[in-house]
Amino acid sequence: MEADKQAKMAEYIQSIAAIEDCMRPYREQRKELRKDFLENRWLSKDDISMAMKAFRMWEQQVDLDDFSKVFEAVETSFLDKGDRDATTK
Repeated sequence: MEADKQAKMAEYIQSIAAIEDCMRPYREQRKELRKDFLENRWLSKDDISMAMKAFRMWEQQVDLDDFSKVFEAVETSFLDKGDRDATTK
């Protein structure tokens, strides 16, 4: 590997490490938030998981109509596969 590329990779890794160090307190805060909601029984683990999935979808601006169509297609294909598997046994 050429020396310039190695230097840039090292620079990139150092920058990522610095960012990760800065993010550490926020990760701890997120863990504490989850823990508080569980301990106070405001939400279950499943509720938190579903909330996080909804947040990620919102964050990525997922089109719910498109997602629903894809989900239904996947679900149907798995149901059809399950029917075929049941008849071959």
